[in-house]
Amino acid sequence: MKYTLTNSQAPTPNESMFAVLKKLWPYITNEKLRLVGAFLAILCNSGLTILAPILVGRAVDHYIIRGDYHGVLVYVGYLLATYLGMLLSGYIQTRIMGIVGQRILFNLRNAIFTRLQELPIAFFNQNKGGDLISRINNDTDKLNQFFSRSLMQFVGNVFVIIGAGIAMLVVNFTLGSAALVPAVVLLVFAQLTTEWVKRKNLENLQTTGGMSAEIAESLQNFKVIIAFNRRDYFRKKFEEVNEKNYHASISSGIANSTYVPTFGLASNVGQMIVIVYGLYLISQGSFTFGLLISYLAYVSRFYDPLRQMAALWSDLQTALAAWERIGEILAMKSNLTVVKASEDAKGKGIIEFKKVGFQYPDGAPVLTNINFVMYPGKTYALVGPTGGGKTTTASLIARLYDPTEGTVYLNGQDIRTYEADVRTAKIGFILQDPFLFTGTVRENILYGNNAYAEYTNEQLVELLEREGLSDLLKRFDQGLDTPVTTSADGISLGQKQLIAFMRALLRHPDILILDEASANIDTVTEQILDEILKRLPAQTARVIIAHRLNTIENADEILFVNGGKITPAGSLDHAVELLTSGVKSS
Repeated sequence: MKYTLTNSQAPTPNESMFAVLKKLWPYITNEKLRLVGAFLAILCNSGLTILAPILVGRAVDHYIIRGDYHGVLVYVGYLLATYLGMLLSGYIQTRIMGIVGQRILFNLRNAIFTRLQELPIAFFNQNKGGDLISRINNDTDKLNQFFSRSLMQFVGNVFVIIGAGIAMLVVNFTLGSAALVPAVVLLVFAQLTTEWVKRKNLENLQTTGGMSAEIAESLQNFKVIIAFNRRDYFRKKFEEVNEKNYHASISSGIANSTYVPTFGLASNVGQMIVIVYGLYLISQGSFTFGLLISYLAYVSRFYDPLRQMAALWSDLQTALAAWERIGEILAMKSNLTVVKASEDAKGKGIIEFKKVGFQYPDGAPVLTNINFVMYPGKTYALVGPTGGGKTTTASLIARLYDPTEGTVYLNGQDIRTYEADVRTAKIGFILQDPFLFTGTVRENILYGNNAYAEYTNEQLVELLEREGLSDLLKRFDQGLDTPVTTSADGISLGQKQLIAFMRALLRHPDILILDEASANIDTVTEQILDEILKRLPAQTARVIIAHRLNTIENADEILFVNGGKITPAGSLDHAVELLTSGVKSS
């Protein structure tokens, strides 16, 4: 993830659980009452868990040894009530935290998706879609599992461990200290291995994201794979990422499984110490069998939660690793910020490039010291060899990127001073491969256009007729209700292009950028579109990027883009000469 514009909320590699909880707090503030209820249920469950061994010990020493069966039955009733209370409180905390976990999952996914929509195109050029999907789906689910199943169990175990430890020390300090020695060893072991376990889980999540990205890319380009019969190539690519994920999963599995047997050994050692030393104390007359039974129960209460926490600890490290990947996105800010307008800086025309330079991250300069002015109502054609910088120039006009040097002016004002909604209302952009949403033709042509959001289908059809777009709508069998899907079985690429035209023209932009916009439509439809473009408002400037000469022959000005420079081409014949020489030189 190369796009690294982060703020102070960015995750650090060694963040603790408490630091993560602090950053996650804004996503669970509406769950305060539920969290309080879950916490009270945990306290109740932990207290009853600590109480049970005391009842067993008293029953043995005061009633079983004496043969007082009535007293035994009374204490059995106490134990039954205790265990039922543990059952009820455990159910309450599990139910509450399940709801809280799902709420966190819901809020996190919304937050990530919202932040992704705020980030510039540069971010998506540097990151694969499959990996981003894995962060939204897989990584957030890891956090959800920790919150819904592990966190309160973790907290509850902490209370039980503390209570059991205190009880052992109070009953017999020497025996309790001896029984807790293995726990000190475990603490040191956990401190030494925590970062290793977290690193292995992070590697596993990263390779899972990489595998998702490879699958998404292969499915997206499946038609090309079939056409060129390159199943072997993509099979090999998938085998590579799958094997990498396999080894990472094995490594994380080994790391996660390290704690359970280690903690189990410590529990057995602790019980052995209590039995040996406890029997010795009984032989000396300073201890009772009832206390020994209670003590063994407390050792079990102390070490069994530790064993559970061993498994929970690996879940925690997985959750922290997932948060590190999620937090990277949540901490990012768009570098396309709005700046304050300057009274001294003024531009000419509708668009002006003043000493503009641009290069992509770690790439060579694409544009260098570019200066030109575009005026309202004019048509400008950008021509040049592939890779010369035509689309980059258009992207700078639409502020999909900011120049690395110089300034772009829109209507005489630095383009960076416009809010996004104001800027996009002024600039229309039609791409060679238009992006549409699954839905209907109506939903797609009104996307981002609130002016006609409340129109009925009849009103919208009348509007399209007034705008001269009704002929385009007739190309769809079901009119505005024609389904639009992103699959190959949906509408044709040419029809998608028509929808993009209608969507852009209904916004009445001050500048209309057409990047190979007619590449996927037939000649008859192209003529219809030419007639529609002629009926655009007189002040609308048109910027055309095209390789077909008939689409630029009527341009008011032709600009040749190549080698980081933009030069006026003059006549169409001169543009052809420049284009021919540019292709040969490249």
